Amino acid sequence: MSKGSTKPPSGTRDFLPVDIARRRYVVGIIQEVYEQYGFVPLETPAFENLTALLGKYGDEGDQLLYRLLHRRDALKRALDKENVTEADLADLGLRYDLTVPLARVVAQYRDLPRFFKRYQIQPVWRADRPGRGRFREFYQCDVDVVGTESLVAEAETLAAIAQVLERLGFDAFELRINHRRLLRALIQTARIPLEKEQTALVAVDKLDKIGHEGVIKELAQRGVAVDASETLLQLLEATQGKSKSARFSVLRERVTNDDGQAALTELEELFELLEQTPAGAHALLSPELARGLSYYTGPIFEIIVEDLAGSLGGGGRYDELIGMFGKNPIPAVGGSIGLERILLVMQERGMYPPLPGGPELLLCWFGVESKDAVAVAHQLRAEGLRVETYPAAVKLGKQLQYAAQSGVPFAAILGADELSSGTLGVKNLETGEQQKVTVEAVKTIVRA
Repeated sequence: MSKGSTKPPSGTRDFLPVDIARRRYVVGIIQEVYEQYGFVPLETPAFENLTALLGKYGDEGDQLLYRLLHRRDALKRALDKENVTEADLADLGLRYDLTVPLARVVAQYRDLPRFFKRYQIQPVWRADRPGRGRFREFYQCDVDVVGTESLVAEAETLAAIAQVLERLGFDAFELRINHRRLLRALIQTARIPLEKEQTALVAVDKLDKIGHEGVIKELAQRGVAVDASETLLQLLEATQGKSKSARFSVLRERVTNDDGQAALTELEELFELLEQTPAGAHALLSPELARGLSYYTGPIFEIIVEDLAGSLGGGGRYDELIGMFGKNPIPAVGGSIGLERILLVMQERGMYPPLPGGPELLLCWFGVESKDAVAVAHQLRAEGLRVETYPAAVKLGKQLQYAAQSGVPFAAILGADELSSGTLGVKNLETGEQQKVTVEAVKTIVRA
């Protein structure tokens, strides 16, 4: 009888020791940079009340939420109802992102600093069919500033993200920046009805995936006239091939309302701020950028890497989201780096430095008692070495063979003579060189 597949569920991954070493390296740099900018860590539960999650991401986002069934008797009571609906079966869901949980936290805890700068590195879940480099369970590395409308918050968020990418070795990346009010003005200029704005944003957000004609087709399916769709895409694509400065001029000529002009002025100020930071060299005004989540209210951005489909992350301003959990609106801005995509790209491009991982030394022993081997291993660890002890007193050759197969660079050999003299035979498994030294001197050889 089949015992089933041993593969992890579709859209998830197992992380073996080398994967963990790479993850720790990347996360360590992210944490270090975020903390340099004054951000503090936060963690929230893996699941939230559905009342907190629903209605924050738009219809498509809500459909990608993983819902958790009621437990035991509560589930039985729900199933016993007539005409059972999805709403009857679940009241909790796995978090879709880290922004909505942050908004809930800010609304819940009144004693947080006036300007709350937090970073959060935790997994999120989305019930879709992920393409290459995307997953249904994945880590986000969020950084947010809550409590100010100042564009300094956007500038520091983008600067921190740019500095992370530079520290990791990314050179050719773009921070594509737009403004939700500018996008709304362009939609209005194209004479798309206001009630179709959100559905138009969802379609435009797929422009890089399905292309011009694909967006026209999807907009038609969503009830937007073809001539209005063509006008909108012509407006969005008008800056392509233009220099950074010329893009503002092109849009100034085409935006027909005051709100759109004000959004352009905000973006010009933001770009001036970014020029003083690591983000300035990578920033590019991109009016076609939409970002499908409905809670964005101001500047939005995405991280694009050369020769990579999709983005490494993104974010924007969401001044109304926290107000959904309380009485008063609280301004906020944030960005997120997709850890899984970074790990994949760095692996494919050979961007990792040599990383420590696993034991540096295997303690091989024979002719002594196991307690002696354990005691010597403890001495070596007290010297700061990562040590594995072979679990049984088998032939020395078998122990050395295991060391070579497992990739341990050094073997330390403990026999009766070594035990009595307080020494160890240390063998370099790459060169074959072997020497006898005191226990205290082993670290000098291994770390040479």
